[in-house]
Amino acid sequence: MHDHRRLGRELNIFDTDPLIGSGLPYWLPDGAVVRHALEEYVREAERRAGYRHVYSPVLGKRELYEISGHWAHYSDDMFPPMDLGGEQFLLRPSLCPHHALMYRSRPHSYRELPLRMAELGGMYRSELSGVLGGLTRVRAIQLNDAHVFCTLEQAAGEAAAALELIRRAYGALGIVPARYRLSLPGPGGKYVAAPELWERSTALLREVLDASGLPYEAAEGEAAFYGPKIDVQVADGAGRESTLSTVQIDFHQPERFDLHYIGADGAKHRPVMIHRAVIGSVERAVAHLLEQHGGAFPAWLAPVQLMILPVSEAELPQADALAARCVERGLRAEVAGPERGSLGARVREARLVPYQAVVGAREAADDLVALRLRDGRRLPAAPAEEILGRIGELAGAHSTELWS
Repeated sequence: MHDHRRLGRELNIFDTDPLIGSGLPYWLPDGAVVRHALEEYVREAERRAGYRHVYSPVLGKRELYEISGHWAHYSDDMFPPMDLGGEQFLLRPSLCPHHALMYRSRPHSYRELPLRMAELGGMYRSELSGVLGGLTRVRAIQLNDAHVFCTLEQAAGEAAAALELIRRAYGALGIVPARYRLSLPGPGGKYVAAPELWERSTALLREVLDASGLPYEAAEGEAAFYGPKIDVQVADGAGRESTLSTVQIDFHQPERFDLHYIGADGAKHRPVMIHRAVIGSVERAVAHLLEQHGGAFPAWLAPVQLMILPVSEAELPQADALAARCVERGLRAEVAGPERGSLGARVREARLVPYQAVVGAREAADDLVALRLRDGRRLPAAPAEEILGRIGELAGAHSTELWS
């Protein structure tokens, strides 16, 4: 069983410092590469699915969260207000109030819907010190969030499309869901008191899950305060579950923010707001990937995709030239020269790198690459351009296969 906290430090992915504070990890260069590749994959997948990206501030007035309902139902998990010029500001615990305001800032026609708004944005949770750990429970979160504003008739289709986006992303990342959960309200007062809205949103999510053919379990007490949700659960090596991705249908915030669109009849209508996260928290996603793959990331996500191993000092110029060609192609490559030990030692050191290119006298002379794959396979020496092209194709396709 892999522990992402140990792996994260050993592989120079992330670390923490008491002067920064608990639950506030920093990302080292290799970790930043993984995070950037993951974020770019999600942005491109969303762009292709018709989402438009926005940026919004991580601060908002207390009044904003009073309108959204967060202050009444979620303030225990929020940082205390900051007094600025006689007004109170809060670090946001969620992105949805900002997106609701952005939708409200312009008039909308039914012809514009569904309007899909996405952001990889920061949010903050006032987690207790005792529950903080590694990347799974943090106080500063980078969330892959999106909100779809649509008609009631479009809501089920949009929620189903979000589930399909999640399915494709899991395929590229090599993630296998532990289960799908329909998260419903439970006893207690943390939920918005609007029984009719809860019934409508729950019925829509059941419709989506039933139509998808996915097995799911209902769980009381796991809903958001404003509505039910589909949670995609993943499990670590010890069987502990956590939520990675969500799809939620929300009738509450469109009412609170008085959102509307002009229908075909020329009258105002209330949109439905769908909350959707493909990979959820970037921190939690990387933690799960570290543990699932033991640091051997899919090639497109790996910090170093190709380790170039010159057999001797004589081949160093050709190895450096090969690394430069990789950079031109958008591949991440490093040279591990003889100063780092014997060839065998360097091969072992690079065991988590997807591809190792051994450059001996013959390869240097004829512009060839003798490729070793992380899984132990060795390929016959082939022209460097052919090898780099094939690696580029596999990485560009976000494939989990090393070779085919």
